[in-house]
Amino acid sequence: MMKKPYLIAALCTLSLTQAQAAGLYLYEIGSEDLGLASAGAAARAMDSSTIFSNPAGLTRIDGDRVDTGLQLLFGNTSYHITDGVASGDDPGNVLQPFPGGSLFYSHSVNERLKIGLGFWGNFGLALHYGDWAGSALVKDATQLALTIQPTIAYRLNDQWSIGGGIGINYGYFALNRSTARGEALENDHDWEPNLRVGLLFEPNTATRFGLNYASQAKYDFQINPNVTFQLPATGQIHNISIPLETQVNAPQQLMLSAYHQVAPEWAIMGNVGWQDWSAFNHNQSAIYGEVIASKPLYQDTLHLAVGAQYQANSQWRYNFGMAYDSSMYKDQSQGVLTTPSGETWRFGTGLTYQLDQVSTLGFAAEYARVQSNKAPNHLFGGEFDTGHLYFLSSQYSRKF
Repeated sequence: MMKKPYLIAALCTLSLTQAQAAGLYLYEIGSEDLGLASAGAAARAMDSSTIFSNPAGLTRIDGDRVDTGLQLLFGNTSYHITDGVASGDDPGNVLQPFPGGSLFYSHSVNERLKIGLGFWGNFGLALHYGDWAGSALVKDATQLALTIQPTIAYRLNDQWSIGGGIGINYGYFALNRSTARGEALENDHDWEPNLRVGLLFEPNTATRFGLNYASQAKYDFQINPNVTFQLPATGQIHNISIPLETQVNAPQQLMLSAYHQVAPEWAIMGNVGWQDWSAFNHNQSAIYGEVIASKPLYQDTLHLAVGAQYQANSQWRYNFGMAYDSSMYKDQSQGVLTTPSGETWRFGTGLTYQLDQVSTLGFAAEYARVQSNKAPNHLFGGEFDTGHLYFLSSQYSRKF
């Protein structure tokens, strides 16, 4: 399942999310990586959340350890009808405040063999369009997806480590619409496995490179995507289809990260990543009753990130990072009404405080700016404004 890029498919971390700018996938899961805009995520391997970012990194975690994080996502992503023939109100801001989080546990079997268990959510959507002109099409739409992943990692030698895990993903989808008889709610759930594997290379004690791969997760929700809509002014009947395809799939993805400690106090890091959104073009022949099969709607996305850490003293560590994700749309003027997405810039910062010899407490914040996109449609055609998303998180870690 799981993403990189942003859209209103706002995330599902632990309680209700999963999404991302420039796509439907989020990197944010409430971990310390939030303050780095996820820069160096597959190479840092400084706590047990590496189960998510690179399972091979578990070989760097000694003893028993628990890492947990809580997160809040809020912001503004507004839609305005500009060229549709339907009359009525705009939905306005469709993004609602959304909680999330994660929980990780790691255990050292011996110096070479490590095992762990992770629980998180990072793909999905929660949209509230309300009583707008198209409430017969969609009034509320929610997808949540939760992942639990047992993981194993093994150190081959002083430089190379490998790791992997099987993600057990639970997905839930609900669609609420307005009808002549009142609101109509449909919902369904599905279980879907996926694979996450990683490789970690440490040429010396100050430098490491990480590679993380996650396979696609494809949910099969039995939701009727077709509705009939009648224009009040003319009485015309329109058959409309909601494009569920991209809303219930997480693409396969690959992340390469680097980490280098340039001085005792300073470390720099970065990412290059890819997500396979073009794989979802095959089932997008018609959207809202309008044929668009003449050209593909989606393209693969590119992720770039850079960041730095400053260890002020034995107790305080500060994080800074920025990231870029390209858009999953080949053309921003040919977007989808239920999927605001585009190029996304992230800026993160955070700090970690060593409470005692075995526990730490951290806080992080991130801002994401999402490119606007149009959603052509003869009924509800319009445009999503530039999106502004804000993440706040706190983390707690303890060694045993």
